[in-house]
Amino acid sequence: MNILVTGAAGFIGSHLCEKLLENDEHHVIGVDGFLGPTPAPLKAKNIAHLQSHPRFTFLELDLLTADLPSLLQNVEAVYHLAGMPGVRTSWGTEFAAYAAHNISTTQRLLEACKDRPLKRFIYASTSSVYGERSGPLSETLEPAPLSPYGITKLTGEHLCRVYFREFAVPIVILRYFTVYGPRQRPDMSFHRFIRQLLAGQPLTVFGDGTQSRDFTYISDCVDGTIAALERDGVIGETINIGGKERASVNEVIRLLETLTGKQAIIQYTPSARGEPKQTWADLAKAERLLGYKPVVTLEGGLQKEIEYIRSLYEGEHS
Repeated sequence: MNILVTGAAGFIGSHLCEKLLENDEHHVIGVDGFLGPTPAPLKAKNIAHLQSHPRFTFLELDLLTADLPSLLQNVEAVYHLAGMPGVRTSWGTEFAAYAAHNISTTQRLLEACKDRPLKRFIYASTSSVYGERSGPLSETLEPAPLSPYGITKLTGEHLCRVYFREFAVPIVILRYFTVYGPRQRPDMSFHRFIRQLLAGQPLTVFGDGTQSRDFTYISDCVDGTIAALERDGVIGETINIGGKERASVNEVIRLLETLTGKQAIIQYTPSARGEPKQTWADLAKAERLLGYKPVVTLEGGLQKEIEYIRSLYEGEHS
């Protein structure tokens, strides 16, 4: 199968390309515009090992201006992961970039796909669409985003649904819950915490650290994402992809102290706008439709991310 992956040089995208290529039947076209908070050299490093793969083609393209009909020639499935990430930076004048890269590009891509015989169009959304809720978050809840970022991702979902209804684009919407692991973006908490801890620097925590998240290890996330392509009965569905364990930020820091053998100096700062107090994925639908069952523990996953951060910033810390 010929598969297009947008955002291929990103954290989740690069892992997804790797996993797809394990299947000898797949040819992957990876596209990335090198946008967002991750430095371009780091993104290039994410996919460097794939560049020589005989069934992988990489194109640096801006989806706002790219010739999408040509790009989609012979493509049978699309994974749309590209976009502007981050809740905290989506306010103010930055919103224009979020609207362009999360809404307009999604509409352009769907428009280019509407007359093509695609097997699947898989859209990467986020738990940020749910907003502030208590208890497990089911896909049946009405979304109520707290941030401009969440609104742009929810708008992408709505676009997917109207193109499904009007043109039968075979969409699947996946809502990711705080994905972590090797290649995680430098602006994300675990990456920052581990880097600061290893360097003996203070850890910056937004709020009081009691906020909790459903943390999803990257290999679990990718397994669920692959299943959305392979499983029958999922077209038109919206499905949570969450983790094996939930924890508060303070609990994560204590675990990192244990795993690194270093004591954290914590600087608590005001809570970030647009961040919910807790996220908790109801995975009943994912289990039923995708056979999804996350297996990686928070301790095991953090250990792997620590090893990655150590190698990435070798020489920066003792």
